[in-house]
Amino acid sequence: MLGTSFVISVDEDPLYLNALLTRYQAVLDSVEKNTGVTDPLKQSIIAGLLLCDELEKAQRKLNQHINKESTELKKAASIVTDLIERIEATLGKT
Repeated sequence: MLGTSFVISVDEDPLYLNALLTRYQAVLDSVEKNTGVTDPLKQSIIAGLLLCDELEKAQRKLNQHINKESTELKKAASIVTDLIERIEATLGKT
């Protein structure tokens, strides 16, 4: 990759690692195609920035989803609490 070779020793599924490598290579290919940059170091820096950007956007989207769910759960809890209070008040009146 990028004109060099190296060995990585990790406790991950080889299929997963191959998927990562394939994804990274696709980003490198895209960088070269879209920017014309051919220097391996510059390609890897741009690819790293692009991947960090994707990661940040995905994290923000996830956080927005979590916050939305949290808000909806709080609303649901409020409704349930209100219903319980109404039921208890009604039962207390009989």
